[in-house]
Amino acid sequence: MPDLEANIDTWNAGSSWSAHGEEWSGAWGGSEAQWWGTLMPRLHAFIPTGTILELGPGHGRWTQYLKDLCDDMILVDVAESCIDACRARFASADNLSFHVNDGKSLDGVPSQSVDLAFSFDSLVHAEADVLDAYARELARTLKPDGIAFIHHSNIGAYPRLSALTKQVPARIRPSLIRAGWLINTYAWRAETVTAELFSQYCEKAGLACIGQEKIVWEYGRQLTDVISLCTPAGSKWARPNVVVENPGFMDEATRVRESASIYSNRSFIRAEQTLLTEASS
Repeated sequence: MPDLEANIDTWNAGSSWSAHGEEWSGAWGGSEAQWWGTLMPRLHAFIPTGTILELGPGHGRWTQYLKDLCDDMILVDVAESCIDACRARFASADNLSFHVNDGKSLDGVPSQSVDLAFSFDSLVHAEADVLDAYARELARTLKPDGIAFIHHSNIGAYPRLSALTKQVPARIRPSLIRAGWLINTYAWRAETVTAELFSQYCEKAGLACIGQEKIVWEYGRQLTDVISLCTPAGSKWARPNVVVENPGFMDEATRVRESASIYSNRSFIRAEQTLLTEASS
């Protein structure tokens, strides 16, 4: 995985945002379907709420939904271009504040001010040192009963397979990854991070991991990603950590995409556009 500086350069580049993040929701049929079919069922216990902190909002793929579920929302990203894009996109929203950070600190976020910290499809690219630093910052900024919903890498649990994948010739590597024989290194997951390590960082910082869902991302059978829930020790959410393995996560995406073709707003917009095209021809 590239280091923090390489991440900043990558996400500041306009070429990384050709579809403003929608390209990464393709397996779900778009961000709308992914939000309602995958994220909202996992977040519903914690929203609506007072203050939401979003780490790594990109161009606002999830911000567009979260901003209406809180009184105040704080957006923090290492990429200045992403913050600029969000500032322009949500110019009419009066409950948002915007901050460019150094990739490890949350200096612009007051202590014990956050009800829900959220990051999805962003911190999967962050290595162990970044997550260690963010765990400490989350412990500082979360309210006593706050909760953090953090999507991060677990590819560090497969060091041998990762090493093997890199040794396979590039001409045949993609097909073997799609077939599940090799680990999905093209997803750019941080290689020093595991579910257990993040849980340890949380405990060291004064947080408790209370739930971790290990999931497959895109191809293969390896549980390369984790969605971790953490909260200050002693909060109303505190409980022993519940760890679940979900190798069918992408099957869920397929079902959501199929349903979205009937029910989503986008499906009706497309139908309307088709009718208008036919009427004008």
